[in-house]
Amino acid sequence: MAKPIFNYDPTTMTYKRIDNKMQYRIKNIISHLVTSVLAGLACFVAFVMLFDSPREKKLRSEKSKMETQYKMLRKQIQEMQEVLTDIQQRDDNLYRVVVNADPVPNEARNIDKNALKYKDLLNSTSSEIVVTTTQNVDQLRRQLYTQSKSLNEVFEAAKNHEEMLLCTPSIQPVLNKDMKRMASGYGMRIDPIYKTPKFHAGMDFSGAHRSEIFATAKGVISFVGWKQGYGNCMIIDHDYGYETLYAHLDGFKLKRGVKVNRGDVIAYMGNTGKSTGTHLHYEVRYKGKVTDPRNYYFHDLNPEQYDEMVRTSSNNGNVFD
Repeated sequence: MAKPIFNYDPTTMTYKRIDNKMQYRIKNIISHLVTSVLAGLACFVAFVMLFDSPREKKLRSEKSKMETQYKMLRKQIQEMQEVLTDIQQRDDNLYRVVVNADPVPNEARNIDKNALKYKDLLNSTSSEIVVTTTQNVDQLRRQLYTQSKSLNEVFEAAKNHEEMLLCTPSIQPVLNKDMKRMASGYGMRIDPIYKTPKFHAGMDFSGAHRSEIFATAKGVISFVGWKQGYGNCMIIDHDYGYETLYAHLDGFKLKRGVKVNRGDVIAYMGNTGKSTGTHLHYEVRYKGKVTDPRNYYFHDLNPEQYDEMVRTSSNNGNVFD
C-alpha cells in the first residue's frame, strides 16, 4: 500500500496531503488537457478576430471597390436628377402653360420610399448605400417615365394648339370698344337687392335693350332656357375644358346644339331673372370652375384698354344681379 505524500504550502505554513492514486493522476491529466484546449481555442479565436484570412481580405477589398462604385454612381444619378428637375420645371411652368395644360402632380413623379422591397434589400445586403442608390435609380426611372408621358401630352396638345386657341374665350361678349359698358366685375360685391356682400361669379355689361350678344369662342351651344336667378340663359361648350354662360337675355337667336364661331351673334341683352336693369351677366368656366373673365379678352383689348377695363370692373357698385 502506497505511503501518503505531503507537500508543504508556505502560504498557509501547513502540509497538504497529495493523493497518489491512479484516479487522481487521470483527473489531473484531463484537467491539464482541458486547460490546454481552451487556451488553444482562445488563441485561435483571438487570431481570427484580429487577423483576416486571405478570403476575407479579398471580400473586404471587393466590398470597398463596390461601395466606391456605388458612390460614383450615386453622384452621377444626382447630376442626372438635377437635369431632369430643370426639365420638369420648364415643362410645368412653360410648355404646359403654353398649351394650357395642368402641371403634372408631384405624386405622379415620386415613388414610395418606404416600400417593403427596400427593407428586404437592406436585410439581404446590410448596405445602406446599396439601398439608397437603388431608391434613387427607381425614382429617376419613375420620373423619366412620367416626364416622357408629359412631353407626349404637350406634343399632342401643341398639334391641336390652333384649334384650342379658336375654342378659348378671348373677346368681350358685347360691343364695348369705348370701355363704357362694364358695370361690375368678378369678385365680392354688394348684392343690389339684399344689400349684403356676395361673390359675383362673372362680369356685368350694360347696354341698350336687345343689344347683340356675341359668342366669345368657337363651340357648341349646350343649353338654352331659363335658369333660376339667371333668367333666360345660354351656355356654350367650347371643348378643352371651357364653357361660357350668358344670362338675363331678352331672347335667343340660336338653338341648342348649334355650332358657333367667335363673333357670331347668339342672343340679345335683356332684363330677365334676378336683375335690376338691362344688362348681360357673362361667366367663363374652366373645368367646371368659374374664373375671372378679365383674363379672356386678349384678342379684344390693347394694354391701355385692358387697364381701363380692370379699373372699371373693380367698381363695387353698379351691380345688376
